[in-house]
Amino acid sequence: MYRKKVLTTLATAATLGMLLASCANQASTGGQTTANANKVNIPALTKIDTPADAALPAGDGKGTCPSTTTLAYAGAETGSNAQLGINIYNGIQLAINQHNEANPGCQVQFKKFDTEGDPNKATGPVTQLVSEADIIGVVGLPFSGESKATGNIFEQKGLVHITPSATNPTLTSNGWTTFFRGLGNDAVQGPAAAKFLTGKLEAKKVYLVQDDSDYGIGLGTATSAALGGALAGTDKITTGQKDFSAVISKIMNAKVDAVFYSGYYAEGAPFDQQLVGKGFTGTFVGPDGVKDDQFIKLAGDASSNAYFTCPCIPGELIPTFESAYKALANAEPGTYSIEGYDAATVLLAGIDAGKQDRAALKDWVKTYDKDGLSKHYKWDDKGELQAPTVYGYKVENGKILPIGAIGE
Repeated sequence: MYRKKVLTTLATAATLGMLLASCANQASTGGQTTANANKVNIPALTKIDTPADAALPAGDGKGTCPSTTTLAYAGAETGSNAQLGINIYNGIQLAINQHNEANPGCQVQFKKFDTEGDPNKATGPVTQLVSEADIIGVVGLPFSGESKATGNIFEQKGLVHITPSATNPTLTSNGWTTFFRGLGNDAVQGPAAAKFLTGKLEAKKVYLVQDDSDYGIGLGTATSAALGGALAGTDKITTGQKDFSAVISKIMNAKVDAVFYSGYYAEGAPFDQQLVGKGFTGTFVGPDGVKDDQFIKLAGDASSNAYFTCPCIPGELIPTFESAYKALANAEPGTYSIEGYDAATVLLAGIDAGKQDRAALKDWVKTYDKDGLSKHYKWDDKGELQAPTVYGYKVENGKILPIGAIGE
């Protein structure tokens, strides 16, 4: 299977990085010095293998369907962490554009519903979405909290939805038959992040800080357990928090090598910036909720101490996808762009196969077993992928670069 080839390539590159480890350069921010003398230098990947037989949105070009056939995106388009949703939305749009261009007999419509990424606001848009009979499949929701708040609404209407990014493990324990996760959950990412911290990043003492979201709590719990004796302390922050001085004081007193932040970039960026401003010289590691160019934009030069973990493949290393995405969005693929693309492809393939009502398309996803560009898509009876992988990334020269598979 192509995944073995991918993992071998990634693991080899990451291992080579350990042999070539050296000190990273220092950067300055607002008069403060970001001393990254402890940052391990793992070289970035420049190539990734993809399967020759990956399912693509165009299919065979022979699809036929009613002109009312509609797919939808539900998730953040606005709000403090909107960029993660926009990355996904653009990936879906690209897939639908490519499908419709190749299939004149099946012009799939696309609607989007903005939840702002907020569990308290998501139920309204999702209730509206499921009431529109022409919508037979959905990509979303991006975040765990809003997925938890709306899962029953989808279930009641029998509407299949594939999340490209919601990772809280409990989402698949609700008995929902319509929910499918297009990536590894936090029970996979947490242990991988712990192994990454104590292995490749050589951290002896780690301080873990989590936000108050379902995502942050779930991932924080899984990572804390996996860190074991390397865990030097934990603390919590709240969504929307601006001043992190109290938790930073605890971190500095603990004299740790690394901080793992379990949350989203809206708080993660100012947290890292303030941490560096107080003299922290260790490594900052964030998960997929932090891995975004907005983190670098908001944190400034302080971001040079950062690494990320993500159950997502680096789409920018797939030339055909990267060029098409850039032409559409006028930007490089972001976190979960390619997972959004692949999730839409699964649904489009079902439509082309004649699965053109909600029940039929749900059954199509349930038995799906094909390669996508990012991974192999085959789900168990709970809606979890059977072979998820977690990848590492680093900030270098103001960019997020992939460094390979972690936690293997």
